[in-house]
Amino acid sequence: MRAFVATKNAGKLRELRAIFAGSGWTLESYPGYAEPEEGATSYADNAALKARALRVQLAAAGVEGAALGDDSGIEVTALGDRPGVLSARYGGENASWSERRNALLAELAASGSGDRSARFVCVLHFIDSAGREYSARGEVEGRLATEERGSAGFSFDPIFEYPSAGKTFAELSEEEKNGVSHRAQAAQALLDVVCENS
Repeated sequence: MRAFVATKNAGKLRELRAIFAGSGWTLESYPGYAEPEEGATSYADNAALKARALRVQLAAAGVEGAALGDDSGIEVTALGDRPGVLSARYGGENASWSERRNALLAELAASGSGDRSARFVCVLHFIDSAGREYSARGEVEGRLATEERGSAGFSFDPIFEYPSAGKTFAELSEEEKNGVSHRAQAAQALLDVVCENS
């Protein structure tokens, strides 16, 4: 199955391609993709918004293919599950990922809480070539490290520690991360629901 991914994030696209490898799905980017303005309350709504926007754009360009939207974020327990849906905008629209990570660590330190528990959440929204829509969610529990560690991954990976490995997502190999990540769990759930309904 050929599907276009509603993202301009090269790291996210690379990760999704690796996760879906062997599934029979071929994931592609669409250079003309124009990102819609995301909401501030729901991963599911944002993932659907992206997939639907991309589907309209593909149709307008005469391009055939399914559309896949992804929305994800990090939720820190001591900060009331923030930044959550606003993760990619945390620290300001123009902040670098390094600045966002440092700001999050600083906010947690300033909170005075000893609770470093956190989770990554991902929702995938898929629209097939017939216009049928499917959604799936994945989560992975972990904790915030005290400083950045590792050079792999992207976004908040260098400060998200996966407890059973004792490493941050940025210290894991791509294969290791893709075996346990929130995005991998959402992808498997999505494949299952599409298979059940096809």
